[in-house]
Amino acid sequence: MRIYDILVVDDSIFMRKIISDLISEDPQFRVVATAKNGKEAVELIKKLKPNAVTMDIEMPEMNGLDALKTIMSEHPTPIIMLSSLTQEGARETIIALERGAVDFVGKPSGSISLDLHKVKTALIEKLHIAVKTNVNKFNAKLAPPNPLRFNKPAGEPKASIPSAPVAQPAPKPYKQEGNHSSGKLMNPPASQVQQLVAIGTSTGGPRALHQVISNIPGDFAAPVVIVQHMPPNFTKSLAQRLDSVSELTVVEAEDGMILHNGTAYVAPGGFHMMVARNGPGMYKIHLCKEDPRNGHRPSVDVLFESLLPLKELRRHIVVMTGMGSDGAKGMLALKQAGAVTTIAESEETCIVYGMPRAAVELQCVSHILPQQEIAHMLSKAVMT
Repeated sequence: MRIYDILVVDDSIFMRKIISDLISEDPQFRVVATAKNGKEAVELIKKLKPNAVTMDIEMPEMNGLDALKTIMSEHPTPIIMLSSLTQEGARETIIALERGAVDFVGKPSGSISLDLHKVKTALIEKLHIAVKTNVNKFNAKLAPPNPLRFNKPAGEPKASIPSAPVAQPAPKPYKQEGNHSSGKLMNPPASQVQQLVAIGTSTGGPRALHQVISNIPGDFAAPVVIVQHMPPNFTKSLAQRLDSVSELTVVEAEDGMILHNGTAYVAPGGFHMMVARNGPGMYKIHLCKEDPRNGHRPSVDVLFESLLPLKELRRHIVVMTGMGSDGAKGMLALKQAGAVTTIAESEETCIVYGMPRAAVELQCVSHILPQQEIAHMLSKAVMT
């Protein structure tokens, strides 16, 4: 049995002890060292070359985001971020995933808490994925945020994140506001929807979505519906981050939202997302809290299956990086029901070649493409 060396990075000595003990309960993991900040982590990675790292975000001298950036450029190593479940923590986690973190585990009750035992299963599971990950796949550069969209330097996060997407310069033509409970929505005039793109992804998804969504033009003649396996709050930050790098309008989906071309809708964590008819050429989002499917809510299969009756639409279906098989059966059913395009991300760019592999094995994929070619294929398919 192979033993994997793990480095634990946290500014709290108490948390370093708790995390190390949790990891050491798995006989395949050995904590070879701990670090109290990002600067120490960078030096220890150079010296010890661990198989994976757990990294806190908020630390003195060098924080987790800066350390991650340095590590991935100098000594690429699989990293699991330990993230606060706050709005700010979620925003920073999305940036970390874009910079090369394999995944994250949320801290349930702040930086010093015995509640961390509640996430032991998730931490161990994600470390097992991380130590088998080829992080050199992260070397491809991502598109920076569109400098015309915000009065800030390209690539820099916004100083604050609004509670709902705000009106932007063209090509962003409108604003949608509201929350799940109020149902207050502001939509542009209804437009006929004749095509739809549906994307499902999991581990490695935020970076893959950044790559794809940032390369779709703002005049895209279809709405895009997205399921990314993530807990609540993180999906809102993901949508806001994608919105900042894309000509598309990107929002976290809300129940009852009308679908519009040139807009992408991210399923909110904790809710299944479906698409339903809302009149001739019009479609809307439906959210529900039914039981998880394939261990997930939102589930890719639930979204894909909701598209089966919508045969009047030209449907373009994409499955990208992720563990497990969520989305494969739904893609097969859609292929059999006349979906125009079915795309699986190729193994060469997947952080985890699980969900795409499952779809390929079901022989329902018309195109197997590296991450950087998916947007072009979608644009071509929608224009045809």
